[in-house]
Amino acid sequence: MSGDDLGLFTDPEADERRPVRKRDRERDNARVKAKKRKKTVLWLVVALVLAVGMGGAYYGYQELRGIGSFEDYAGSGEVDAIVEVQDGDPVSKIASTLYDNGVVASARAFTEASKTDTRVTSIQPGFYLMKTKMSGQNAVARMIDPKTRVPAVQIVGGLKLTDIQADGKAVPGIYSKLAAASCTEKDGAKVCLTADEIKAAAEQTDPVALGVPDWAVADVKRADPQFRLEGLIMRGVYQVKPGVTAVELIRSVIVASAQKLQGAGIPGGTMNTGFRPYEVLVIASLIEKEAIEKDFGQVSQVIYNRIAEPMPLQFDSTINYRNNQPHIRTSDADRNAIQPYNTYKVAGLTPTPIGSPSQQAIAAAIKPAGGDDMYFVKCQKDGTSCFSKTYEEHQAKDQKAQREGVY
Repeated sequence: MSGDDLGLFTDPEADERRPVRKRDRERDNARVKAKKRKKTVLWLVVALVLAVGMGGAYYGYQELRGIGSFEDYAGSGEVDAIVEVQDGDPVSKIASTLYDNGVVASARAFTEASKTDTRVTSIQPGFYLMKTKMSGQNAVARMIDPKTRVPAVQIVGGLKLTDIQADGKAVPGIYSKLAAASCTEKDGAKVCLTADEIKAAAEQTDPVALGVPDWAVADVKRADPQFRLEGLIMRGVYQVKPGVTAVELIRSVIVASAQKLQGAGIPGGTMNTGFRPYEVLVIASLIEKEAIEKDFGQVSQVIYNRIAEPMPLQFDSTINYRNNQPHIRTSDADRNAIQPYNTYKVAGLTPTPIGSPSQQAIAAAIKPAGGDDMYFVKCQKDGTSCFSKTYEEHQAKDQKAQREGVY
């Protein structure tokens, strides 16, 4: 049987068509590659045009901001202007900030003048009381003058919101410190917020508007207004902008403190404590008042153990907080009075913190030292505490401390 009979014959025309199809495919491939090359070139051209355009736009932006041009005022200034230097700002950024606030006619006026004084590179973060329409040279001189920078507010551990009387002298609280930092000059006169104005704003403004963090809002709303912001301004340094309203001032500090608290572990680090974040803040404030730093962890453990017992905390510091006095000891009348901060009569934690906690106190509140101590007493004049498991042991240490004049 032949191949023709099987249908396996060879078509001569098909053989001639095969090279043609191959050539067509090669031409198609060449066209595709050519198109790709054209697209690549086109995109390169577009990118170049955009880059040039953006560069021109940026140059125009710089010109508008006074960075590229050079203009200068001749005088030493007119009216007050508060400018803020952020942490890490280079001289060029400071110059732009001054230009944006109308202090200098152009950023270059400041940068050119600063080339003759290296102290400009050491300008610290904070708020500066400048004048509008200053020459670049005068602006440099004023920026490096220490008196121009608004003093930062230093909050120490245990500080209360309000003033207290100690040995016949008023110890400024947080409100008073903020009031002192709020001052600015208008028409040659010093104008400041008062501590009472700040206190009123703190007590009467919605907590959310004051920047109170979400985890504390419910507790703050429940608290007595005069105590509700206690503890929410932790120990640290705060930059306060003069000339703002009382609400703006408090909000700026509360927001800054919330960031510090977050860094210290509230609320994120409180999950395994058995307490809510606000309760951990309360515990930290008690630790801060009751002990020196080396004893923080053990005092924290006593608090945990007493609450778990359950057993009243019996802290004089909580009574003194409510009575607005600094004394270590309390009277029988104080300890028998029925009020929310009397931890001799009321079990559990106080309704609010009793002062500003430090990072170390917060760390101890989150992670107590461990152990089964139930009592402690100041037993050395440097503030060191002695710890006990039983009341009898505690009583002996307490009496010894009193005999030795520790308190």
